[in-house]
Amino acid sequence: MDENVPPPVPEAGLSSPTPPPLRPAPQPFYAPPLAAPARVKRGLGWKVVAILAIALFFCSLVVNPFHVLLGLMDGGEGWPAHHAAGPKLQEMLVKDHASRNKIVIVPIEGVITSQGMGRGFGMVEVVEAQLRRAEMDRNVKAVVLKVNSPGGEVLASDDIYKLVEQFHARSGKPVVASMGSLAASGGYYVSAPCQWIVANELTITGSIGVIMHGYNFRGLMDKVGVRPETFKSGKFKDMLSPDKRPEDITQEERDMIQSMVNETFDKFKSVVAEGRGNALKRSANSPEANRALVENWPQYADGRVLSGKEALKLGFVDELGNFDAAVARARKLANIADAKLIDYQPLFELGDLFGLLGQSGEARTLKIDLGLDAPRLQMGRLYFLCPLVVPR
Repeated sequence: MDENVPPPVPEAGLSSPTPPPLRPAPQPFYAPPLAAPARVKRGLGWKVVAILAIALFFCSLVVNPFHVLLGLMDGGEGWPAHHAAGPKLQEMLVKDHASRNKIVIVPIEGVITSQGMGRGFGMVEVVEAQLRRAEMDRNVKAVVLKVNSPGGEVLASDDIYKLVEQFHARSGKPVVASMGSLAASGGYYVSAPCQWIVANELTITGSIGVIMHGYNFRGLMDKVGVRPETFKSGKFKDMLSPDKRPEDITQEERDMIQSMVNETFDKFKSVVAEGRGNALKRSANSPEANRALVENWPQYADGRVLSGKEALKLGFVDELGNFDAAVARARKLANIADAKLIDYQPLFELGDLFGLLGQSGEARTLKIDLGLDAPRLQMGRLYFLCPLVVPR
């Protein structure tokens, strides 16, 4: 339409058209500026752990060849012992006396057991590795068996007894037992083959005997309405079952169990008699003779505990003194003027680090120390054990 042409005039009676309402012009949209993302503060813990892991890895690369080199410098004795089957050990200096001679400390602490003590190795295996290392090192002149134990399993105690006896027979190096606050039952059993036994006058020792312990809770089961159903192939298959009524335990069963206990007890007495007798022969070159067992010593082997002073009178120990006295006696028996004290500790490896960091997947047990060290007795097992709970 031409802009110069006027708009048409409305006809009579018709109103002019109403113009449409004016709409406001849309305002332009301005997006607010985006805020910069906040920086997440990362902890330094993972960095510290990574640095420590790398540092320990490189330390292991340096330390392990260093221990091998020391073994080779020591006459080549450390290499085969270090790489033998069993726990890997490293020599640690306990007390230096500026001497090439060594006296090895082998600890027997806590309940003597065949169960694992770490990395799958039991107490017997650890003691065996320590004595093997001491036997192969020509600079080791004697061993001090540091005993602080209430005893433990029959088989584990007998195994350690044989290890000590075989070590002396093969190497000719003397073994001296140093009894701590408690060296009773199995603790005395492993001390018997030693060439000299040193005890404090207040040491609790003796308790020569065998025990088999168990519970019978059939009375409690009857009260709560629980009745066992037993199917067995022979009449003695449920011997020592904790759910048998006392009247169902036959005298024949009791006699069989008691016979087994007596047989083990006779073994204990023979170990004491042989060990003390051999000590008299093996210490013939010692400045002092061993104490001989009194003639009626078996009547004191009835499970009673003895003080170190009483044990000396009866001939169960040779000398009263502390650990230093045991070391001095070891030097005399080895005929050396001085020696440095060493022990063998498990060798730390990189795999142990992952165990500490929880990578091994093993279950963790929370233990609460109540000041008492009470051993756990398993039903149906024989023990050389002093039934005392001694505060630490």
